[in-house]
Amino acid sequence: MSRIGTLAAAAASALVLMSLSAAAQELKIGIKTEPSSLDPQFHTLNPNIQVAQHFFDALVKQDASLKPQPALALSWKPIGDTTWEIKLRPGVKFHDGSDFTAEDVVFTYERVPKVPNSPGPYTIYTRSMKSFEIVDPLTLRIHTNGPAPLLPLDLAALPILSKKAMAGPAAEGKTSAELNAGNGLVGTGPFKFVEWQRGSRIVGERNDSYWGEKPAWSKVILRPLSNNTARVAALLSGDVDLIEDPPTTDLAKLKTDPKIHLDRAISNRVIYIHLDQHGEPPIAIPDTNGKNPLLDKRVREALSIAIDRKGIADKIMEGVAVPAGDLLPYPMGGTRKDTPVDPYDQAKAKTLLAEAGYPNGFSITLGTPNGRYINDLKIAQAVAAMWTRIGVKTEVDAAAPPVFFKNRDSFKYSAYMAGWGASTGELSNALKALLATPDRPKGMGTTNSGRYSNKAMDAKLEEALVTVDDAKREALLAEASKIAIQQDHGLIPIHFELSVWAMKKGLTYEGRADQNTLAVGVKPAK
Repeated sequence: MSRIGTLAAAAASALVLMSLSAAAQELKIGIKTEPSSLDPQFHTLNPNIQVAQHFFDALVKQDASLKPQPALALSWKPIGDTTWEIKLRPGVKFHDGSDFTAEDVVFTYERVPKVPNSPGPYTIYTRSMKSFEIVDPLTLRIHTNGPAPLLPLDLAALPILSKKAMAGPAAEGKTSAELNAGNGLVGTGPFKFVEWQRGSRIVGERNDSYWGEKPAWSKVILRPLSNNTARVAALLSGDVDLIEDPPTTDLAKLKTDPKIHLDRAISNRVIYIHLDQHGEPPIAIPDTNGKNPLLDKRVREALSIAIDRKGIADKIMEGVAVPAGDLLPYPMGGTRKDTPVDPYDQAKAKTLLAEAGYPNGFSITLGTPNGRYINDLKIAQAVAAMWTRIGVKTEVDAAAPPVFFKNRDSFKYSAYMAGWGASTGELSNALKALLATPDRPKGMGTTNSGRYSNKAMDAKLEEALVTVDDAKREALLAEASKIAIQQDHGLIPIHFELSVWAMKKGLTYEGRADQNTLAVGVKPAK
């Protein structure tokens, strides 16, 4: 190499080092959705959850594959059938310098049902808790209403607040409005809250006294950029260092850009189709003389094997999806390595329809949100075309997400496509919500708008929900899933989304199955 070439290379290397040095002080992340609140107990919404995790810790944390790990709790164990003993981490300080103790944990859990007007209450995670017993400042016993094997996973969803900082005249202490203004927003997390300018940025500074792994960044700025084009443009221009969820149409360009690096991870989100099985007459199926073809297992199987999942993953999702045969990818809790994905076989699908008494098919409408999941409308249109080819003449009814979910919950669709991310990383979450026989007082089937019901599946699931032994519980969940999906085709899994993060060269991110973007996981490349 010539002297000029050597000098140029050295200069380029110096620029990279300078860039990384600057980045090590400040990290700017383009997030897709701004949180609705900074109160970590106001709404169980993913954008709220990922922002809260910058400032707060829970007793239990989930690693990138959602396996529970010690956090503010060093250990947890059942004592008998209805008590869990938790040993807390010593020496932890809140951001204001006060000590973390069992009193803060009890205050946090008792505040949950007091938060008013919550559109997605955290009571789903405290429902099993009956009472609390503080043994000493670092030992807590939680007494439950019955066997609660999933309590450690519930604890992972409950960020711990400071009893001292949260004191206030309202029943819940500091109100959600006060927390949104930064008043009382004191946690033990890797960053301290600095400011929230709605629509512009959320800022945190590094907690140098953090008990865990210290962030590489002295400051983090989260910029809400909901527009896909604007988010990519901000990355390419250097306005942000990392973005979440780049659109699939831009992935080819980003892959070949020498200044950009991509990281990805399989997610806990399954895209699926639910089929109305409530009875007769059917919903919006006009040409079957009042008979509901979706009650026939052969018809449901035909609709499943008529879908070319690999084609959808490769062509529509541009490789950022994995064909699904279950509600969670292996090896998450309760899944099996040998779970089959329904094969693409339109000839057999036609045969099954004929055997069920529909040789000429029937007409159906497929409901879908437009803009909630990656390429959701395109996927629904592809499925409609595939079903039409086997004689099930399908029209797509696409709606903005709020309208779609209202229609779904009002049972207006004979078939609908949606997504589900099991935050616990275990099949119990998805089976309980999507496939259990609807029973709202028991919290069963709360999102089962296809109204599938199988008593044998329910029995396996209910047994699993009170089985503390992890291996036995996961075996029961696998059996329940096999009944509902592989045998009954109670709903039709299509694929698991692959989450993608795009960042400037010189950074890495360990992608998470829950699709959250956490600044502490962004690091300068080694």
